[in-house]
Amino acid sequence: MVIPAQSIAIYIRIVAIISLLLGLNDAARLLGVGLGPVSPLATMGMTGFVYLSIFALARLFAAVGLWIKASWGAVLLVGATGVELALYLLGNGGVQMSAFGFAVRLVLLASVLIIFILTYRNERAKAAD
Repeated sequence: MVIPAQSIAIYIRIVAIISLLLGLNDAARLLGVGLGPVSPLATMGMTGFVYLSIFALARLFAAVGLWIKASWGAVLLVGATGVELALYLLGNGGVQMSAFGFAVRLVLLASVLIIFILTYRNERAKAAD
């Protein structure tokens, strides 16, 4: 069964929007939105601030890459999300997230892996024709 390219394109755009929203949420945390007079640097510490800024930028660039359907967008998103989840699961104090944030990142990672699988299956089906 070959999935139409239009269906995959819509799915990729949805994943790009989720990545964009997550990156913008991280950027808002970097700016201290919702913290009041407390500095985000004091709240997260220097290591947490640097980790969050790297992951936020990577996620924003990955969202652009996914939107234009460039292969580097999906690779960047898998890399950044995978490293962030690995650091969190290994107990790194610099990476902080809520249970909802963890779940969203897992869904995002699974979504990109599904994109890889669907694209691979479509390419093999085209080659077989």
